[in-house]
Amino acid sequence: MKRIFVLVFLVISILSACNSSTLSFSKIENVPNNVQDKVDSDLKLQSITDGEKGYYIIFHSSEDVETDLETQRDTVTIKLNEIDLQEDVVKQNTFYLTTDPEHDVIDVLVNGESVPFDNVTVQ
Repeated sequence: MKRIFVLVFLVISILSACNSSTLSFSKIENVPNNVQDKVDSDLKLQSITDGEKGYYIIFHSSEDVETDLETQRDTVTIKLNEIDLQEDVVKQNTFYLTTDPEHDVIDVLVNGESVPFDNVTVQ
């Protein structure tokens, strides 16, 4: 009986690990040089893929940015809300996104409006 319990526990643990989510979204301060070299400061919204690992989302704004992330079926929605108007200094906001295999679409909302990427770079 003890062996059956251990075996069932082991199988459940393995199956749970296979179903773990890799979805994440975070702001990064230190952008790798190979990514920064591809950033175009004239573009407002840019995506640079990191092989098959994830996406660097670059958003240029003169305001502070609040973020949120939602998923619905195959779509990941990134919400970028500009707050606290600063001076005319445009700054680079860089985020790193990893998705789950079922996510095929990335939608970006800036202040509630869907905005297309100005450029998508695949490494």
